Amino acid sequence: MHYGYLNGTVAPVDQLAIGVTDLSLLRGYGLFDYFLTYNGRPFQWDWYWERFQNSATRMHLSLPVTKDETYAIVMDLLERSTRNGGTDVGFRFVMTGGYSADSISIVKPNLLIMTEDIHPVPTNQYEQGVKVILDDYVREMAEVKTTDYKHVILMAEAIRAAGASDILYYKDGEISELSRSNFFIVKGDQLITPDKNILHGITRRTVMQLAQEDFEVVERPVLLSELYDAEEAFTTSSTKNVLPIVQISDLTIADGLVGPKSKFLLERINDLVATW
Repeated sequence: MHYGYLNGTVAPVDQLAIGVTDLSLLRGYGLFDYFLTYNGRPFQWDWYWERFQNSATRMHLSLPVTKDETYAIVMDLLERSTRNGGTDVGFRFVMTGGYSADSISIVKPNLLIMTEDIHPVPTNQYEQGVKVILDDYVREMAEVKTTDYKHVILMAEAIRAAGASDILYYKDGEISELSRSNFFIVKGDQLITPDKNILHGITRRTVMQLAQEDFEVVERPVLLSELYDAEEAFTTSSTKNVLPIVQISDLTIADGLVGPKSKFLLERINDLVATW
């Protein structure tokens, strides 16, 4: 059973509810974050809290709990949610604009923290790689993890029709990110990732740190034209870790096979989380 916290109340997730005058419902105003636990410990907790705090500040929402108080809530929910088996869960933080009498003014945000099942990527996707399709789009406030995902939801049919797993955003010839993850290309000993119009992913940051001894890690604009001579491409996120991309729309990356450097970085992050 999964448990959650809502404004001081702890209960099974299906017993928690936010009222209909909340700005998240009326105006789509809210933010979230998501992370996993490994071996009963939150992964990269300090970095996730830093990002959640930054998102709240940019959205003009004041956090009602401190970092230490939130960590205590997280560990309590983890213990409740795993007491009947299992050691690890996904955590979703959701912070909304709160209840608003005039349907526009922020008074007091609502904070929801809840555990979820982890849905791992199928093993064959790591072995064969995935296809994504290009989409001429940049997320508004890309550096904030807002709850506004209507664009990718509206694109779901096009993604399925193309036999793809996601979309890769670009604008004016520059690549930014996928709908829920970051993007990398490999050229020689360089590991290159876009530096603007992106959410600064925690797995992205982890991979860049792990790669420093073996690659020249470069953050800069990545042009669409660079895909033609990229040796490898992959995406990173909490649930994907390092997931190889072998096709982007009609373009096959290199020979269309999962490359050795993507495999190497996947092994590095898998080793890290195994001993977290």
